[in-house]
Amino acid sequence: GCELTANTKSYTFQVDKEDDSDHILALSVVCLTDGAKDECNVVEVIGRNHENQEIAVPVANLKLSCQPLLSLDNFKLQPPVTFRLAAGSGPVHLAGWHRIVPREDASFEDDDFEDDDLSEEEELAPIMPAKK
Repeated sequence: GCELTANTKSYTFQVDKEDDSDHILALSVVCLTDGAKDECNVVEVIGRNHENQEIAVPVANLKLSCQPLLSLDNFKLQPPVTFRLAAGSGPVHLAGWHRIVPREDASFEDDDFEDDDLSEEEELAPIMPAKK
């Protein structure tokens, strides 16, 4: 997680460019924490689209008196991604998880599979109708 405040308006999550794994970052909860004022706090996610252009998308608009917390149900993002407090002074806490998925070996081919799995289905006894 991270915390965005008037002094720390952004946080960037990035991974080592030489890492061979795929990384998934999921945002679960965005909430106001102790010391927040009753003002609109807008949190943006800045990332890249499919054309590799930078885009900023507001994901939360929190206000202490009406919506101090927002559940984002594991909103998945591809690093690098920046979280920015676009409006308000916070503090806003962001929580989620980071999953590292090793990439498959490129030399692995389908020919390495044996046909044993398919033959098991053929050996099953046929389903007979129920006796009356």
